[in-house]
Amino acid sequence: SKFVNDKWMIKNGFLNDVQEHKPWWWNIKVQKLNLSAPLILLPEVSCQKAIEILQEKGYDQAPVVAESGLILGMVTLSNTLTSVLAGNAEFSDPVTKVTYDQFSKIGLEDSLGKLSCILENDHFAIVVHEQMQCSGNGSSFMKQMVFGVVTAMDLLTFVSRNDKK
Repeated sequence: SKFVNDKWMIKNGFLNDVQEHKPWWWNIKVQKLNLSAPLILLPEVSCQKAIEILQEKGYDQAPVVAESGLILGMVTLSNTLTSVLAGNAEFSDPVTKVTYDQFSKIGLEDSLGKLSCILENDHFAIVVHEQMQCSGNGSSFMKQMVFGVVTAMDLLTFVSRNDKK
C-alpha cells in the first residue's frame, strides 16, 4: 500500500528522514537550486499559441495557472504536438485540453531529498511559494505562487557542479 511506502510518505510530507546514509546534498533546501522564473500560460491560450510561445521562448514545458493563481497543471511541447497530430485536440482548443493535471508541488524550504523522492516517479515538480494576500476589507489568505519548475536534470546538474566528494 502507498500509505506505508516510505517514498510516498516523504513525497506527501509525512516523513522527513528515511535514508540512513544520506548524500551530502540531501538536506539542502530547494531554493539553493537557483531556478529561473518559469514561463506561465493562462488557461485560455490556444494549443497553437502555446506551441508558438514555447518554441519561441525555448521552453519544453510551462505551468498553466488561472488568473486567480490556481495552478491547473503543466503543458509540454511534446504532449501538445502529439495530441494535436493524433486528433485528440485541435490547434484552436484551449491549452487546458492538453494540460497534465497530475503534478507534484514542492516548496522552496523543502529539502533536495524530498525533491529526489518526488522525481523518482514524476518527470518534474512545480516549485511553489506561499504568500499572504490581503484585501482592502482587511481579510487575508495564503496564495501559492509558482516559483519554478524543477526536473531531475536540474537536481543532477546541481549535485554534479557542487559535488563534495
